[in-house]
Amino acid sequence: MTSTRDRIAARVRSDPGIHVNALVRDLDLAPGQVQYHLRRLDVVGDEQFGRTHYYPPGYDPWERAALALLRRETAADIVAVLLDDGPLTATETAARVGIADSTLSWHRGRLAEAGLLASEDGRLVVPEPERTAALLDRADPSIPERLVDRFTRLVDDLLD
Repeated sequence: MTSTRDRIAARVRSDPGIHVNALVRDLDLAPGQVQYHLRRLDVVGDEQFGRTHYYPPGYDPWERAALALLRRETAADIVAVLLDDGPLTATETAARVGIADSTLSWHRGRLAEAGLLASEDGRLVVPEPERTAALLDRADPSIPERLVDRFTRLVDDLLD
């Protein structure tokens, strides 16, 4: 294996759910170069929510979708609040995360679609708290992902 391929493989192992743009940026490689090596590596490419994320073998579809979402700072914050504070109404969750109800609603749909969030008796819950908490520890939003989420929160605050 080439040193470039080794670097890409190591990064996918250390940061499951990473996407091509992050690999290009973090490893200072050309997009075509990263794509070429990804096709030759033993990694799983899975399109989740508009982006192809890469994982080492062994992650099931639920885990791949969860990691793709938990890489977004706001989604991760919503899940973390629910894991820490237990079942909450949507309004309570939005207030504790510091986002608008409409922003929560957008993330809530994706989180529910992936099986990370459910509603019981009008309250939001995390159906698989142990598995979700373990994946939350593995997911680390990149700087650009954090900036997008923070910009969205800024606009929410300005429109409030």
